[in-house]
Amino acid sequence: MFEINLGARRRTLLLAVSLAALSCAAPALGQPADQAGAPEKKVESKRPKVSDAKPTSPNATVNLLNLMVKRKLLSEDDAQALIKQAEDEAYVSRQAAKDATAKADDAAKAATAAAAAANPPGTRHVTYVPEIVKRQLRDDIKKEVMAKAEKENWASPGKYPEWAQRIRFYGDVRARYAGSFFPTGNDPGLINFNAINTGSPYDTSLATNPLSPPTYNTYENRNQVRLRARLGMDADLTNGFAAGLRIATGESNSPVSTNQTLGGSGSNFSKYSIWLDRAFLKYQLPSQDVVAQVGRFDNPFWSPTDLVWYRELGFDGFAVQAKQEVIPNITAFGVVGAFPIFNTDFNAGINNASWETSKFPSHDKWLFGAQGGFAMRFDPVSEFRFGVAYYDFENVQGQASTPCVVVQSSDGCSSDLSRPLFAQKGNTYSALRNLYSDIHNNFGQDHLYQYFGLVQKFRPVVASASLDLGEFHPFHIVLDGEFVWNSAFNRALTGPGTGLGELPNVPGYALNNRAGTADGSVGPFNGGDMGWMARVTVGNREIRHFADWNFHVGYKYLESDATLDAFADSDFGLGGTNLKGYFLGGNVGLSENVWATVRWLSANNIAGSPYAVDVLLVDLNAKF
Repeated sequence: MFEINLGARRRTLLLAVSLAALSCAAPALGQPADQAGAPEKKVESKRPKVSDAKPTSPNATVNLLNLMVKRKLLSEDDAQALIKQAEDEAYVSRQAAKDATAKADDAAKAATAAAAAANPPGTRHVTYVPEIVKRQLRDDIKKEVMAKAEKENWASPGKYPEWAQRIRFYGDVRARYAGSFFPTGNDPGLINFNAINTGSPYDTSLATNPLSPPTYNTYENRNQVRLRARLGMDADLTNGFAAGLRIATGESNSPVSTNQTLGGSGSNFSKYSIWLDRAFLKYQLPSQDVVAQVGRFDNPFWSPTDLVWYRELGFDGFAVQAKQEVIPNITAFGVVGAFPIFNTDFNAGINNASWETSKFPSHDKWLFGAQGGFAMRFDPVSEFRFGVAYYDFENVQGQASTPCVVVQSSDGCSSDLSRPLFAQKGNTYSALRNLYSDIHNNFGQDHLYQYFGLVQKFRPVVASASLDLGEFHPFHIVLDGEFVWNSAFNRALTGPGTGLGELPNVPGYALNNRAGTADGSVGPFNGGDMGWMARVTVGNREIRHFADWNFHVGYKYLESDATLDAFADSDFGLGGTNLKGYFLGGNVGLSENVWATVRWLSANNIAGSPYAVDVLLVDLNAKF
């Protein structure tokens, strides 16, 4: 509409245009509205009066803007913004002109001095610098000053400096209702091995501990209101280097959840914890086809589903990703990485009832992974992607200890570090400690403190595929599928098996994932080593705008030891492996970057004792 600039010519033009607009849009200035357009009448000359409606300004342009606001041709905020812009630009122009004049005068004085020095003593000479030369000098210096001002950003008040423009902040907030509904018939004694392994060892002796081991809730429905909030920063460090940080909520240090249950963590409106969720350095080659990163970052492996990896899982370690278009419309990609899962405490050792004091050898646990695949685009909005990955989890299998004597829960044994320090549920466990029978434990009758470790090794092979059909763009039909097989699974390791309280202190016997029998005794092991998942999604690929939508439905089947339960989806079946069932859900955009999500997940145990749960999730999401 209207613009205020610096030059007198443009200000004059603005004034003329503005007055013309006023004359067209409103009655004549100083004339009552009800007389506008009436025949001209002779009026007596009266002494002019200054209106007290708005203080006048010595600046005609400001007065004009105030009048336009009064006539409702311009809002107060727009007028103030134009005045502020004019003042800023006028300030910069004055500074530039002042500097240019000063430098031009200095140049003229220097030229005079140089000419005087070149003349013989006694010579009388008057130096004259034409005005056109001075003007040219002023213009050149003004351009130089303005260029410097633009580069250093003081010519544009409010503009961020160059280094700040290379930092980007982002975040998201999610409010969730979570309902967990258990049918009748679930086993109330489903053992929570994670609670034992992350706390004090469990005394398996009925003589000294009549209490049952900790168990999962399998029969009491729960309703929870949960919150997730994350704030991150990405910084371009130039020359291909970048860094990132992100903090997030979470009621525990779980790797698969940043949810905070409202009313939890002390309740009574207690404050909640903030965790370091991401922190990494990244280097990208100029070709942008190879990226290396180290620290804690997003999953570097392509995974279209959450069969093996929970979608928000962070990876600690080092990874290199590469891609290359091998032929038109077909791009090959690959990923390799090494990730520490557990690092032995520097002072790890034992001090037990036999008065043995020693330090444990390192029992570090690692994940090594490699993936290769290709993406084929067969029209501008449709694509097929396929990949195969191999993962090697080193030292995650439980190890039997050397014979040891424990009298109290603080006593340790040599293999304690081989137990998992985070797990969900589903993997097969056996006892770790080879407890020696002597007088200290009443010859194996009491004080049998025990930890539990994973029976199997884990080297899963994962095949992933996704077909995106965009024939009805912006609406798509997406088919996702994934298959996993644990190539290191050994059924012979499960042994004949037993239950807690019968023969729990002999390492190497599977304690869970065993079939039931008619007489109630423990049956044979019926866990497995593979899993698969299929899903169909219809609608917008991403929910960004109002009225964007999509809907999905799928089925999941994941046997007990196909992969580590610690890193699998935490929502389906309330987390872990040894689960099968269907799921469905949808998303709808409520505004720009605000959307709602509804999901229903119905899961049942595959092996072992009966367990089933239905989960309803209703989310309100926003990102910025």
